[in-house]
Amino acid sequence: MKKILFFLKSNLEEIDPRSNIRSLGTNIKGDVLAGITVGIIALPLALAFGEISQLGPIAGIWGAIAGGLIGGLFGGCMVGVSGPTAPKAAQIAGFMSFFVIGELNNPDLVAAFSIIFLSGLILVCISLLKISRFIHYTPYPVIAGFMCGIGVIVILTQLNAFVGLEVQSSIHEIILNLNHTFKNYNSEALIVSLPCLLILFMWPVIEKKIGRLQAIPSPLAALIMGTSIAYFMNLDIPYIGDKMGSASEGNVFSFYIPDLSRIRQFIIPALALSGLAILDSLLSCKVADNLTNTRHSSDRETFGQGMANMAAGLFGGVTTATATMRTVANIKFGAKTPLASIIHGATLLAILLGLGSLVAIIPTACLAAILFKVGIEIMDYRILPVLRKLPKTDLSIFTIVLIITVFEDLMIAIAIGVVFAVIGSRNEIKLVFQSNSKKIISNLTETKFALENHDKKKLDELPVKILKPDGPLFFGSIEPMIESYVRTDEHEVLIVDLSNVSMIDITGIYALEDLIKNSLKKNTEVFISGVDSKIEKILKDLNFLKDTSLSNFETSIQSMRPVLKERYDLSYETKN
Repeated sequence: MKKILFFLKSNLEEIDPRSNIRSLGTNIKGDVLAGITVGIIALPLALAFGEISQLGPIAGIWGAIAGGLIGGLFGGCMVGVSGPTAPKAAQIAGFMSFFVIGELNNPDLVAAFSIIFLSGLILVCISLLKISRFIHYTPYPVIAGFMCGIGVIVILTQLNAFVGLEVQSSIHEIILNLNHTFKNYNSEALIVSLPCLLILFMWPVIEKKIGRLQAIPSPLAALIMGTSIAYFMNLDIPYIGDKMGSASEGNVFSFYIPDLSRIRQFIIPALALSGLAILDSLLSCKVADNLTNTRHSSDRETFGQGMANMAAGLFGGVTTATATMRTVANIKFGAKTPLASIIHGATLLAILLGLGSLVAIIPTACLAAILFKVGIEIMDYRILPVLRKLPKTDLSIFTIVLIITVFEDLMIAIAIGVVFAVIGSRNEIKLVFQSNSKKIISNLTETKFALENHDKKKLDELPVKILKPDGPLFFGSIEPMIESYVRTDEHEVLIVDLSNVSMIDITGIYALEDLIKNSLKKNTEVFISGVDSKIEKILKDLNFLKDTSLSNFETSIQSMRPVLKERYDLSYETKN
């Protein structure tokens, strides 16, 4: 009984929103401005992701509202912004082909929103089990293949809308009918989509030349341009208003009671949605951690996404997750607390309730152009430039995940990718389990860099840390290294000693790269030591020195002596 009570108490403390609530008043001006700006940015994206999901553009806005208000209040990332995302919208669209009503293949909205609600309930249960943190062990080639696959899906699924034809949800149908698409395009739709796409790509240049436009995000500029062209030229093309009726049953506000009598039909899609929500959300949170030098709570974020998806399912919204682009924008605009996310949701609610008639006249070709840009941006440009130099195992996993994501299923792709990665790294995994946990972070006196003829206590007080990973540095061992470093005291010098690293994969390289970049942002001087020739070649092939702005791998015990002497006025001999 005591164990049960302790379990309940610890979990309730983890998901308690009071810490989020207490922070709301600490950055009001910055959070309000950031929230309103991100809400405006999110409008075209929410409409577009609603279109991808086949639940309708208004459902996309309701998903963003639920993600902003509920996800912000209960989430574990202080600056995260939730709403519909490309992966989740694509996944729910895949499920919708199995849940239709009648010969006209109208979407079964009750089934869709029941699945979304159930996925939220599953996420709440997962958060209580405290297993969300295992997302950090996902191999990087799996993540990169998944993101590139999503980019391809988004681009392909918007081809028809871009040229003014009826949208097809099946990738196989789209590819088979490409010839028909290019032969039967609607020229009036291109009058909208092409200028919108041009604006999206040219906006950074336009902003530099016209400073006043810097306050307007590029998706909003494209939305205004595309809608204006279609309205003033009275173009005969598809508009959002054409689908608003089916999306909301004639009303902006609808309420859906989950049909739990069909839970056997819904449980597998709901599990897949919840799994993708964890992957999508926590990867976005890791991006936010790198930008803010903080550490999110994975279990609390999972709980927040569970609550947001339950709300989305009840109010007819597209399934939600923490969105990388909106989270990054939120940080750049000055957000520091969940108030920004809540304001973002409130802004969208105000737009929906007050400007519904304006939303209806937005052409779908305009949204397709915005999604084209999203599809291009969502691809992983960290891995694409070095594909030819990737180790064979990493390249194989990336390719497999990419192909299965596009042509089969997102979650199947991730599962197969992880299985292949585990099989390929089975020897390294054995070493991790067999090894005695050595200290990863040490003070100067505890390592070979220790200096003789000096008071040990004073040396220990020097702001110098040694990071010395041991054994293979791969997806199965990087998290302990990162956690150890996050917990260490502040320091001015970091020596990364790789002399005991037996192998390194791209996940380990990028984890080490991120750790070094974050240290450099804090004005910490970083040195690399003990790199053998084999690992040095891999690091150089994958642009490690270039991406971290470090000059070389040649740091030795002897070369550190003048550096420490100059910094801390030390003048004594090193150990042999």
